[in-house]
Amino acid sequence: MLRDDAGGKQLKELLNSNHERIFAGPAKDDNMLEWEVTLIGPEKTLYADGVFRAQLSFPAEYPLLPPKMRFITKMCHPNIYEDGTVCISILHPPGDDPNQYESAGERWTPVQTVETILLSVLSLLSEPNWESPANVDAAALRNKDLAEYKKTVRALVRASQEMSD
Repeated sequence: MLRDDAGGKQLKELLNSNHERIFAGPAKDDNMLEWEVTLIGPEKTLYADGVFRAQLSFPAEYPLLPPKMRFITKMCHPNIYEDGTVCISILHPPGDDPNQYESAGERWTPVQTVETILLSVLSLLSEPNWESPANVDAAALRNKDLAEYKKTVRALVRASQEMSD
């Protein structure tokens, strides 16, 4: 379980790392299992300077099992489901992949931290995994009409910036 001392340690490490594009912490002082996250889209990507809000929910079995991450901000990305849930290897349960797409080494391990999760999600915004889309509609739009896909993403980035003002 993410006890206050472990959660406090991860929060302190995250704050001390001074990431310019990552802001995160417990949604409430008395609950270390629910975190609010804001990610600023990586430069030189379609998501550049977007202000993307998300929730990070830790299970009682953490760190043996991974947290779940869900964007509150509307996203158009092949590896983010329509409901905002992030589909990334390090957030998949540990062990062998039943579909044999990922190796056990790519999946969750208890050494992962909030910082490594959020850095991986920023990386995912920079380099989507088009081979295994969770959001089939986003992937299909990109494959069918790249200009329309880019236009859709840029509109969502603008909307995210306006909501953060």
